[in-house]
Amino acid sequence: MPDEDLDRLSTRELHDRAVRRAEKHLDVKFFWSLLQMIPAAETASGDLGEAEFDIQSSKGLISAAVHSGDGALGEALRPFFIDYLRKHPRA
Repeated sequence: MPDEDLDRLSTRELHDRAVRRAEKHLDVKFFWSLLQMIPAAETASGDLGEAEFDIQSSKGLISAAVHSGDGALGEALRPFFIDYLRKHPRA
């Protein structure tokens, strides 16, 4: 679709197309960028409370990922870590 035709789509249509494409291509960079932009967009749209909530939620998810090797969570994720390391051996 030419760029000028994208301007004619509703915001919901643009969102759905972008998310579907990112999901199909496992485009983590898109989702990471989207997560980074959401609090500022919420602030710009006047929803300061939701922006603060999203910032705290994102920090919680990042913390969970960093500490995902600890305790019972780490043991539950052990097969995932093994699979990842087997697919990406040290160079």
